[in-house]
Amino acid sequence: MELNKTIQNFKEHQKKMHAFDHVMNLLTYDAATGMPPGASDTLSDTLAVMSGESYRLTVSEEYKEMLKELVSHKDELDFQTRREAEELLEEQEKLAKVPEEEVVAAAKAQNEANHYWEIAKNKNDYELFKPYLAKLIEIQKRYAGYINPDGDVYDTLLNEFEKGMTQKQMDPFFDDIKEKLVPLIAAVQKSSDKPDTSFLSGTFPIEKQKELSAYVMDLMGIDKERCILRETEHPFTTEFSKNDVRITTKYKEDDLTSNLYSVIHESGHAMYELCVSDDLLHSALGHGATTAIHESQSRLWENYIGRSKAFCQLIFPKVKELFPEQMEGVTAEDFYRAVNVARPSLIRTEADELTYSLHVLIRYEMEKKIFNEGLSVDDLPAEWNRLYKEYLGVDVPDDTQGILQDAHWAGGAFGYFPSYALGTAYSAQIMKYLKEVVDLEKCCFEGDFTPVSEWLTDRIYKHGMLLTAEELIENTCHEKFDPNYYTKYLTDKFTRLYEM
Repeated sequence: MELNKTIQNFKEHQKKMHAFDHVMNLLTYDAATGMPPGASDTLSDTLAVMSGESYRLTVSEEYKEMLKELVSHKDELDFQTRREAEELLEEQEKLAKVPEEEVVAAAKAQNEANHYWEIAKNKNDYELFKPYLAKLIEIQKRYAGYINPDGDVYDTLLNEFEKGMTQKQMDPFFDDIKEKLVPLIAAVQKSSDKPDTSFLSGTFPIEKQKELSAYVMDLMGIDKERCILRETEHPFTTEFSKNDVRITTKYKEDDLTSNLYSVIHESGHAMYELCVSDDLLHSALGHGATTAIHESQSRLWENYIGRSKAFCQLIFPKVKELFPEQMEGVTAEDFYRAVNVARPSLIRTEADELTYSLHVLIRYEMEKKIFNEGLSVDDLPAEWNRLYKEYLGVDVPDDTQGILQDAHWAGGAFGYFPSYALGTAYSAQIMKYLKEVVDLEKCCFEGDFTPVSEWLTDRIYKHGMLLTAEELIENTCHEKFDPNYYTKYLTDKFTRLYEM
């Protein structure tokens, strides 16, 4: 009876913690999508207060004892409650090592940095953002030192996004990508059979692009009663619960595919969150398992489905209807080849499938240099530009298209970037098994992706954080993670596309 009371109190405590997260995430979302520029300082103060309250709720002695009691009786708990208790005790013990003033300072610093990053990006003024970035790096170093004083700083940060992940595991993964993809990229560049992409540039009215966004979201089965699309400087997805998921995009009048594939990518994230089991509502486990698993779903929809020939054939009539002048004389085949063009570029979010992971590799190497070698914020732009020249052969013309292009560091998310490459590799393996039971071409022909979402819901979405990344991959694919699926997929696809 006493245990039942503890379980009840524990569930209520989770609801309260979820409410704090909800409010803070809502404020952060508002800052990115609708806040007047002059409100930034006030918001920073509000977030500082809220984060302090949330911290005290998490590290309270009462809560700690509640978690310990549950874990000590874990054999008497149902699977969900046991996983919640184990996960939250681990998080509680970790956060308790960090002084409250550090948590408050981090929340305030992240909001300030996000604000000045956006200004700096629009003004092409890295110097404006630099002191805020320096502050965040020092905060992250201190944070890692509190929670894992004897561990490697960057490994500690990687673990925040992909539990158990270390540089020892990521280094050979990226080495393999470099070994197999760099020669393939070089061969593609030498191919004479290059697609015409001229019709993807020009003037594409924003209102028409918004129609295309809505059309694609409907195709994917996004429930617009529980998910909305807004505009921001850098596309992202945020979720407050499975019944309130917000995605964002950035429209460029001179670029059709930037928004199109951002919306498909973010809608992939949204599909995951919208399909988490109802049993996990208000639970600490009611979100995606890990960052890389989450990215596997956004990248699966964006590339493996969104850039497939069948999907391009499906959406091209709508594209032609909305942009008849730009698409005059263009066929669905032309469109398919154009959106799959492979060439080194500047912007990660607009990179093609083949070169994308090199963009991620550059950021991974930058982060390792920051935290392992003490690379100074003064030297970051030059190092960024050097790596882009070395790995992609492109010259970075300015900081807006270089060091300032991503929002992640402004949010203190050091260690996030490797998840994009890992998630993309996950999705290649997942797709292999999805295609064994789901006829994707039929889904595209009929414009009905219900079989896809149902299969993914059963294997991945509904479980939230109940299962680890490793468990999800093994349950979905009946084998351990194998990055060779990823490099083989790219080799097969681009060898065929470029007739090599």
